Amino acid sequence: MGRLAPSQGRVDRAVALQDDGRRILTAFYGALRALRFYPLDNDVVQRGLDELQKTLSEILEEEGVVEIQLVGDFFFINEERLRLDLRNYSTFGSVAGTLRSHEIGEIIVYKGVSRAEWSPLLSLLLRSPDSEDPFAAIQDGLSGGGVERIRVGAMREDAPSDEDDEVEGARQTYTQGVQAARELLTDVRLGRAVNVRRVKRAVQGIVDQVLANESSIMAMTHLREFDEYTFTHSVNVCILSVVIGQRIGLGRSELYDLGLGALFHDVGKMRIPEETLNKTGRLNDEDWRLLKEHPADGLLLLFQVKGFSDIPFRQMLMAYEHHMKLDLTGYPPSRRPREMGLYSRIVAVADAFDAGTSVRSYQFRPAAPDEVLKEMRENPVRGMDKVLVKALITATGVYPVGTLVILDTFELAVVTRPNSDPARLHQPQVKIISDAMGVPLAEPMVARLDQIDPRTGEPRRSIIKTADPNRYGIRVADYIV
Repeated sequence: MGRLAPSQGRVDRAVALQDDGRRILTAFYGALRALRFYPLDNDVVQRGLDELQKTLSEILEEEGVVEIQLVGDFFFINEERLRLDLRNYSTFGSVAGTLRSHEIGEIIVYKGVSRAEWSPLLSLLLRSPDSEDPFAAIQDGLSGGGVERIRVGAMREDAPSDEDDEVEGARQTYTQGVQAARELLTDVRLGRAVNVRRVKRAVQGIVDQVLANESSIMAMTHLREFDEYTFTHSVNVCILSVVIGQRIGLGRSELYDLGLGALFHDVGKMRIPEETLNKTGRLNDEDWRLLKEHPADGLLLLFQVKGFSDIPFRQMLMAYEHHMKLDLTGYPPSRRPREMGLYSRIVAVADAFDAGTSVRSYQFRPAAPDEVLKEMRENPVRGMDKVLVKALITATGVYPVGTLVILDTFELAVVTRPNSDPARLHQPQVKIISDAMGVPLAEPMVARLDQIDPRTGEPRRSIIKTADPNRYGIRVADYIV
């Protein structure tokens, strides 16, 4: 067991560097932003410099030196690549843009750096880049400004892998979708005009991503944040609906109509008081009455949204029908026999899957994705279209991306990609994150569960069961995106 201690130490430090890196870039962004709007002697700027100095000093005590590298669109802190999510994506993107404009690919900070050394660097970064040699201008400015323990390096030519490009493209599309959903739903709640053109662009981007790289954009549905649930849920349902639609043969224009309705499907919830929508305890009868009105409210709200060239009848129907169930036992109640539209049935499946696997105000421990799919497929009370549930399973696999699994080798792994072979949906690609003794790996190992051991003719590894990531303190999104 003693031999495992160094590995464990490296794992612990790598985890700590993730947090440290985010703190550094957040403090750097805060100080840079303050200096952009206020003079150096302003209290806001001084507090920003204090926080930046305090953050770096604490980390330098542990690390001795801090190397901040920008390679492509990715940040590395002491060679540890930072995993970013929706909470910090736009902030760090701003820092990356500033560094890139001056052709800076690296900032190295040495132990003993003084607070006075930060303001020259920040001031230089806020200037317009030199048209001839931006990087040389920054270097010259630092050397003449008494900066001794901060060094900058030129941008590297290293390009991220094709897979990194795919993931980054999907991440940008997802972020734009969430921003569009946030604006849309906020504008509806406040009674403001909706920027329908931006919403349409976001949906078109999602459709393009699904058609070009389905697995990468589906992985983004794990960028869930509790405070952003209303917005991320709308985007996730849009993505999952388009994936299902593509699987059953809908064309691009049909997928666009479907995705637009899916993004709008919960717009009626903007008429529900926020204290009811975000209630952490059990809903009482009055809460349920208000909640069950949101499909009808959504239909009425879409009548009022300006910016559509034609009345969005299909989208209105999806908002109205997505909780009805096939046997019409859901809500709103139907006074006469009817059949749910195909698009509404697709949105109902996507909505149920994302809701069942997400953390919400009243659901802090969501069910495992495979359990949610099984319930949707086998429990008639759910009222799901089984053909459409099966279409979702062919996209997600029996064990959807993000599922934490225990292998027959007793290793712990996270599902990262479904198997494209319909006969092998139970054998996805995984990232093994701990060994048979439960010791976390310093670097997760990718493994395909359909690989055969030539000595035995059997798969090298197989899944025994799924596990609850909360029990192990694992954030599965860190291993996917």
